[in-house]
Amino acid sequence: MRFVFFKTPRPKQFTFKPRHFDEEKERFERRKAELGLNSELSHRESMRAQMHNRWQRGGSFRGASNLSRLLYFAFYAFVIVGGVYLIFFTDFVDKLVALFGVGR
Repeated sequence: MRFVFFKTPRPKQFTFKPRHFDEEKERFERRKAELGLNSELSHRESMRAQMHNRWQRGGSFRGASNLSRLLYFAFYAFVIVGGVYLIFFTDFVDKLVALFGVGR
């Protein structure tokens, strides 16, 4: 009788079922599903397409107006310039270090 301590795995089977793929028809069906029209896609695929379309519209800067982009840029520029000014042109850092007693 033969004792085997390690079982060797059997080779996995490879199954490939070729099918015809029409890229234009697939794109057309996805677009119909995004718009909520009747399409040949499954319910899950059509819901996924609709969610993807909604998330694309709600991007961070995609729907933002030029004024809001300018305000974001101005705010970040103000924070950066203010930080550089505090660090290099005032004695704020020296006072902060002295407050914690590190420089003694």
